[in-house]
Amino acid sequence: MRPLKSQNPELLSLVNSLRKRAKESNAAIWIDVAQRLSSSSRRRVAVNLSRLSRYTTEKETVVVPGKVLGSGKLDHPLIVAAFAFSDQAQSRILSAKGKCLTIQDLLETNPKGSNVRIMEKTS
Repeated sequence: MRPLKSQNPELLSLVNSLRKRAKESNAAIWIDVAQRLSSSSRRRVAVNLSRLSRYTTEKETVVVPGKVLGSGKLDHPLIVAAFAFSDQAQSRILSAKGKCLTIQDLLETNPKGSNVRIMEKTS
């Protein structure tokens, strides 16, 4: 694994715990999320609610290795785990009867990473 260039202690701790849990649980999804979070901040994912609404189904669990932004409308409840949320995105997810989690919280509740989808930005 390549060393991180980030100085953010929260990000460093999260990436280390993702890598550790991936080895313990033999869950490749956490290795993938750790690699995506390890990339430069410029390449890190920023996903709008419209994309989440378009590509997910009701009650699905989604992890965003970056930030969730509030542009668009969310028309069904989701469980969204992300490194960061904008205030507008968080309030819209909660008003759609969904849940906002940190990636660390999702890691604790679902160590195997089963039934979790990684949402990425596609150009």
